Formats: sequence, C-alpha cells, structure tokens
Amino acid sequence: MENKGVRPNVFTFSALINGFCMHHRIEEAKQMFDLMVRKDCYPNVVTYTTLINGFCKSKRVESGMALFRDMSQRGLVGNTITYNTLIQGFCQVGDCDNAQEIFKQMVSSGLAPDIWTYNILLDGLCNNGKCRKWITSLHKAHRITRSSPTRCKLTRLGE
Repeated sequence: MENKGVRPNVFTFSALINGFCMHHRIEEAKQMFDLMVRKDCYPNVVTYTTLINGFCKSKRVESGMALFRDMSQRGLVGNTITYNTLIQGFCQVGDCDNAQEIFKQMVSSGLAPDIWTYNILLDGLCNNGKCRKWITSLHKAHRITRSSPTRCKLTRLGE
C-alpha cells in the first residue's frame, strides 16, 4: 500500500487489527497497533476497544486494562462498548470484583450503562456465584423497571 504512495489511516489500521483479533492473532494485532503509533497514526476509541476486546477474548484482561489506561492517558474516553468489553473480560476470567469496579468507574464517568452492560455483569456474577447481593443493589441504585429485559432476566433467576 505504501509502495503505491497510499498511507494507511486509522480506519485501515483498525480494520487490520480487527482482522487479526477475529482470527485469534492477538500478538500480530498488538504489533500492528504499535506500528500504527510509530507511523504517527493515532488510534481512536474504536481502535483501542477492538484491541482491548482481542485481549479480553484471549483471557488477557490485564493487557486490555493496560491499553484502557493508555487510552485514558492519551486523552481518549472509553465508550459504553469499551466498558462492556472490560466488564465481560473480567467476568469471563472470574474476576467479578474488578468487573464491578469497572462498572462503577463507568457510571462515575457519566456513561449510562445499557441493557448489554447489565446483562453482561449479571451473567458474570451469576456464573461466579455472586448474583444475589448485586441484584438487590441494582434494583435500588438503578431502578430497574418491571418491563425491562433485565428485570425479566432477574425474575427468571428467582429474585
């Protein structure tokens, strides 16, 4: 591509990183990310979230957190998908305490959790035997309505 005088941009690099992550080639995705930065092509939130997701799916959540911190230090703010990715990553490795901390950080940063956020955290907590206490606090703090899908899931779990 560069041989033809076309310089890759953030979208090109992000697509390549995503492709590597989808094929479980996380080291190559990270190398592409590093090359991107070396070429003064600055990653955006989508790029970071894509690589964070790759690390989380590879059960390397701490590497994902390191990227999240790097993203924040560069002045980028994670979006709901970024936070959901980290919450799910921590839940999948059985670290519900950090998943809940990320959830709290998300809320305190002003981002509103969505239906995916609640369901990811709920599944993670229940799969790790920590569901009951969180359900009670969820009802109080976030006023889950009777008609919401999350409420239906909670009811199925036997509130």
